[in-house]
Amino acid sequence: MDTMPVLITAGEPAGIGPELAVAAAEGRADLVVVADPQLLADVARRQQKDIHIETWQPGRGDGTADPRTVRCLPVTLAATSFPGRLNPDNAGYVLETLELAAEVVMRGDAAALVTAPVHKGVINDAGHAFSGHTEFLAALAGVERVVMMLVADRLRVALATTHLPLRDVPDAITREELRRTLTIMQRALVDRFDLANPRIAVLGLNPHAGEGGHLGREEIEIIEPVIAELRDRGMQLEGPLPADTAFVPRHLERCDAVLAMYHDQGLPVLKYAGFGHAVNVTLGLPFIRTSVDHGTALDLAGTGKADSGSMAAAIELARKLADNRGR
Repeated sequence: MDTMPVLITAGEPAGIGPELAVAAAEGRADLVVVADPQLLADVARRQQKDIHIETWQPGRGDGTADPRTVRCLPVTLAATSFPGRLNPDNAGYVLETLELAAEVVMRGDAAALVTAPVHKGVINDAGHAFSGHTEFLAALAGVERVVMMLVADRLRVALATTHLPLRDVPDAITREELRRTLTIMQRALVDRFDLANPRIAVLGLNPHAGEGGHLGREEIEIIEPVIAELRDRGMQLEGPLPADTAFVPRHLERCDAVLAMYHDQGLPVLKYAGFGHAVNVTLGLPFIRTSVDHGTALDLAGTGKADSGSMAAAIELARKLADNRGR
């Protein structure tokens, strides 16, 4: 029986995304790359692969794929792209691939979206306000709040705030926002990850989780009251925990996910533990979106040396989440 394909956006055309996408989708009837067909053909030619780029029409099932075929939902580049050489003229193309892919998934013609890395700097240099995939896809979907979570095997780390300057983080952590973040996490862990009663460890914001108010009062005034309120609603929450000891085995064994207060509080630990096979998941969207855990790697583009482990893991997790959702 045919199943809906997973879409892969090829990301920054000058980075490693197109070659990761071609390697992943080669001979796969269940994967479709959203990109310029000529870009994908150029990647195949550089890698000396005899691959046919086949146009895919939304609404078609899997069918069968020739081992030498890559299926593509076409978007045309604004300018010819060369490995390792950023071109602001193609920033609009990158955003167009995301817009088209999100539209197709939200319409129900694809099971999930997997995104290759984009280059935020060149997109902003081209005049497009862009802080990241997470925020961009939330705006496309008309969703007010989403949550970024990275997954490496059983280790799952979500973020209360994402791409903010560190000086802005405390003001962004309010009772309302924290409550919404934990509620989205809880719902996604149940609905998408098939965990009946997930246990979430919540980190403090300050060193030593505030040291009883001596190193900051956010834990006392914001984090602890929200944890208490949501516990009363039946959620299993532990914390606020000091971030420097929260990732030791005795704490991780008791939880299904960790909520960090800001980007660089939780992600260095996860990326150290799972770099090369970690996956970025956006919680709270009306569709499944996963992504690689690395950047565009312009220095590796065109060399054939890019590690495809994270892309493979992102595709595998996207399909698993789609299957869980379909139960």
